[in-house]
Amino acid sequence: MSPEDYPERRPAKAYTLELPNSPRPIVILGTGGIVKDAHLPAYRKAGYPVWGLVNRTVPRAQALADEYGIENVFGSVSEAVAAAPADAVYDIALMPEQYLDTLRALPDGAPVLIQKPLGHTLEQGIELRDLCRSKGLVAAVNTQLRFAPYVAAARRLIAEGVIGELYDFEIRVSVDTPWHLFPHVFGLDRLEINMHSVHYLDLVRSFLGDPDGVSAVTVRHPLKTDVANTRSTILLRYRDRPIRVTVSTNHDHAFGPGHEESFIKWEGTKGAIRAQMGLLLDYPTGGPDALELALLDEKERGWQPVPFEGSWFPDAFIGSMGALQRFVEGSVPTLPTAVDDVLHTMAVVEAAYTSQEHEGVALGIKEQSQ
Repeated sequence: MSPEDYPERRPAKAYTLELPNSPRPIVILGTGGIVKDAHLPAYRKAGYPVWGLVNRTVPRAQALADEYGIENVFGSVSEAVAAAPADAVYDIALMPEQYLDTLRALPDGAPVLIQKPLGHTLEQGIELRDLCRSKGLVAAVNTQLRFAPYVAAARRLIAEGVIGELYDFEIRVSVDTPWHLFPHVFGLDRLEINMHSVHYLDLVRSFLGDPDGVSAVTVRHPLKTDVANTRSTILLRYRDRPIRVTVSTNHDHAFGPGHEESFIKWEGTKGAIRAQMGLLLDYPTGGPDALELALLDEKERGWQPVPFEGSWFPDAFIGSMGALQRFVEGSVPTLPTAVDDVLHTMAVVEAAYTSQEHEGVALGIKEQSQ
């Protein structure tokens, strides 16, 4: 395969971040922090109509409804479905263990956006995929990093061949993550890869397609006994390409901001692109985003800024909902974040945990007995 035929040179049209022509009404199921911090601000910014909110704690949902001028609030999914418009899009912002029952309660054939990850395990992901198929749901997964504005700008440059053939793809995060802001993660057997690095593994797949193999190390902090694995190094192998793909995360870097890192870097035969993900620096306040380009034939100019507008939160959520709605209305031919596709991301996650359990290749040397 020539470099021009690699998948990153032929991105799906849905990645262009255009808005749907006629946005459908949205019913958001769940009103946790991600809805308050990302979904609702994104949908307001894009002009997407939010028809209703659903939460078992109705006063919590009502407070958000009052803030955003949303007319309908319900205490159960069944109540919302019974009253919702026939063309509603359902936005599931719950925990994975709630997905099955929620999907069962939706109308057959409905468009639905499911919060990542697609289950806690690959087995759960397959069960969710099968349910979506049996109900005829037009189902996508909200792997929204694919649509972050700096990723969209980088994707366009790479597709145009600006940095040539990709030979190195690196994602590195070294930050002090405030896990107390995410109380639902306490007690999970799987944390870092399943709930965080899933974004990066999915992002790599959105550029390069499925890897041929996965190698991983993921470990706990020795003193933080209330959370599972918090640091990972993952290698993705592409057998027929001379490319190194690495994901390295350390959520325990508690030594101050001086050497914190949060970036995506693409290196090619003609140049390189580096995106700083400011959101993760001093989360949830966040640091600055940045996108830079360096070209080998203009090396004397150094790294030059690439313009873009917006950030991961909330703007990427405009793109993930927009991709689903554009596919439903027929303005794009494919849905790159469809459940059937993102199930492959869950296969990569599962392979990473399996690799950790196998503990790598033992040394091929033994001490001689005396």
